[in-house]
Amino acid sequence: MIDKASAIETILRKLKKTQVGRGLDMRTYKRDRSLVIMRTGDDSFSVAQDGFAKERFATDFKGLKKLLKKLVKQEFPRSNKIRIYEIDGDDLCI
Repeated sequence: MIDKASAIETILRKLKKTQVGRGLDMRTYKRDRSLVIMRTGDDSFSVAQDGFAKERFATDFKGLKKLLKKLVKQEFPRSNKIRIYEIDGDDLCI
């Protein structure tokens, strides 16, 4: 679990090292809302939002920070801690 205040920087740092086909799953403490970020190419990412809204986004690394700021604010409004799980493309069922 990581602090919400440093979550975006930590996520971006981990995603730089992530291989294509792997990603990160961000969840609330109760695990009822999530953001799944998968690396689909060298500079492309797929983001799946599952919580207050259910949407999918495709972006590059440059646009990922802006998108994450918006989604973290929307999905984790009162959370102080966020759970982070590393996932493989085979683990994904969305």
